[in-house]
Amino acid sequence: MRIGIDVGGTNTDAVILNGDRVVAACKSPTTEDVSSGIAAALATVLGDSGVPPAAIEAVMIGTTHFTNAVVERRRLLPVAAIRIGLPATRGVPPMTDWPADLADVLGRHTYMLRGGHEFDGREIAPLDEAGLVEIAREIRDKGLTTAAVTSVFSPVTAVMELRAAEILREECPGIALSLSHEIGRVGFLERENAAIMNACLADLSVKVVSSFRAALRDKGITAPFFISQNDGTLMVPEHVERYPVLTFASGPTNSMRGAARLAGIGDAMVVDIGGTTSDVGMLMQGFPRESAVAVDIGGVRTNFRMPDVLAIGLGGGSLVRDGGARIGPDSVGYLITEKPLVFGGDVLTTTDIVVAAGLADIGDRARVASVPAATVEAALGTMHRMVDEAVDRMKTSADRLPVILVGGGAVLVSRDLPSASEVIRPENSGVANAIGAAIAQVGGEVDRIYAMEGRVRDEVLDEAKAEASANAVAAGATPDSVKIMDIEEVPLAYLPGSATRIRVKAVGDLSMTEAAR
Repeated sequence: MRIGIDVGGTNTDAVILNGDRVVAACKSPTTEDVSSGIAAALATVLGDSGVPPAAIEAVMIGTTHFTNAVVERRRLLPVAAIRIGLPATRGVPPMTDWPADLADVLGRHTYMLRGGHEFDGREIAPLDEAGLVEIAREIRDKGLTTAAVTSVFSPVTAVMELRAAEILREECPGIALSLSHEIGRVGFLERENAAIMNACLADLSVKVVSSFRAALRDKGITAPFFISQNDGTLMVPEHVERYPVLTFASGPTNSMRGAARLAGIGDAMVVDIGGTTSDVGMLMQGFPRESAVAVDIGGVRTNFRMPDVLAIGLGGGSLVRDGGARIGPDSVGYLITEKPLVFGGDVLTTTDIVVAAGLADIGDRARVASVPAATVEAALGTMHRMVDEAVDRMKTSADRLPVILVGGGAVLVSRDLPSASEVIRPENSGVANAIGAAIAQVGGEVDRIYAMEGRVRDEVLDEAKAEASANAVAAGATPDSVKIMDIEEVPLAYLPGSATRIRVKAVGDLSMTEAAR
């Protein structure tokens, strides 16, 4: 048995799975300290199911803590941002394009040193170790407790970042380090941004993981727990403490993974309708299609493994105006049980529309009897058009695909969609995000530039596949369950030696023996 928990901005969802069967599920309000909201959700599902805590083999948690901290500019540490790349990277200093308020919170402590590599591993310049020692002393004098180290082409060869880490640990005992080759992909500025963002969360990540541990311990659950990351795979708590940024956008990913499992299909469009927005994405082999462009988090460009999701302003709390012709993007949000007409409020929302149309039994239907039939019909048409257009925008071809509806607001879509071959409304769709967390697997990835000249393509690909598979096993996957999910080859015409960027992703089932350790 597994427990899946997804902590959203409005609700904390929890589910107990026995294999693929949902034993119990619940939605509980998310609390400010988060751990008490998780404890309340755990108490409900354990109480409803009668499952003893000792029967739980593993707990999987999806969280929005770290994304929210960056967006809200709260609980972030000042960071020493160290770049190894002179003389090649002087033109655009670290944090150049960051929003001013976020850069101010982090302190703008930026340093640049000689060093770095070419794409094929040749040195741009030797690492300036003496300069780094001086920087380390300045960091110590300023009282900074965390640093991000980024070297040019470190995903190809990480020796300078690793050497820099040794020097910094010697000079600044106890400093938390974020090395860019462990976090971001090829793409220098985005990778540097990711490392700096990871470093500013070093303190919060330890506190959040501790609060999760405490919440589980209080309920008598001694099973290992994991936290889902943004590509739909799992991380052990110690990994999250070091790399909190990898949890960004895990919510939409969990919903899509849960939708695939509930519907029993791997290739489809998913529409996850919440209280404020609807997230639309595409499933490929049961995993969300990844974004091919740099992803903006809190105003900063990064190159994380992020799902390609389109968010539209349609949810269960969206405001209805102009006789139903205009819906959202504003919403009553977490006041969804107070503001709508059916709950005695004074705001016409999409929830009121579906109740007035007889499509849902929520609140007091008598309170929406006065809503004109023309408004109800117009609003239903607007909602379906918004969803259909979003699905059409996210498709990669004109072919019609199945559309899986999940989320608490899935009741808003009651008709067929012209862009869909069929509309699927699976059972337990309201807690698809918690189910997605509970079924998450373990992944490994390689993203590197290879010089193909004088080499056989298949041999290079096999080497990359083997490394990605080994990374998945090292992360806790059962070796015989590992599969290659995605291979991407991009020839780089501007580099010599038939340079090709190769990215391989491998995924496997969680080894419970490894988990128990």
